[in-house]
Amino acid sequence: MKKREVFDQVSDMEKRIGELYEQLGDLKDHLGKMLEENNRLAMENHHLRNRLDGGEKQDENTDNDHSHAESEIPGEGYDNLARLYEEGFHICNVHFGSPRQDEDCLFCLLFLNKNK
Repeated sequence: MKKREVFDQVSDMEKRIGELYEQLGDLKDHLGKMLEENNRLAMENHHLRNRLDGGEKQDENTDNDHSHAESEIPGEGYDNLARLYEEGFHICNVHFGSPRQDEDCLFCLLFLNKNK
């Protein structure tokens, strides 16, 4: 009977170790997702800070005269959208303004090609 109790204890311990291993795997997956999101948010923050810094410099250089708006060349909006896309943001109506992952968005590319 003693051997049976030891065997049961070992089996129970093995079962608990398996459950802990599964929990560890789940935690690892969750941590990986959190790290990816953190990296994505850090990139987005960096892009936004660069845009803000660039916007402040542009505000200092522009005067408040409305003649500047009239002298804008057509296609400047397109250039701005293309630059935003290159900086890693969506310009399509589906995901506008959200950061792109490392792959191209077909909606954005279609929009860029349509407005050429």
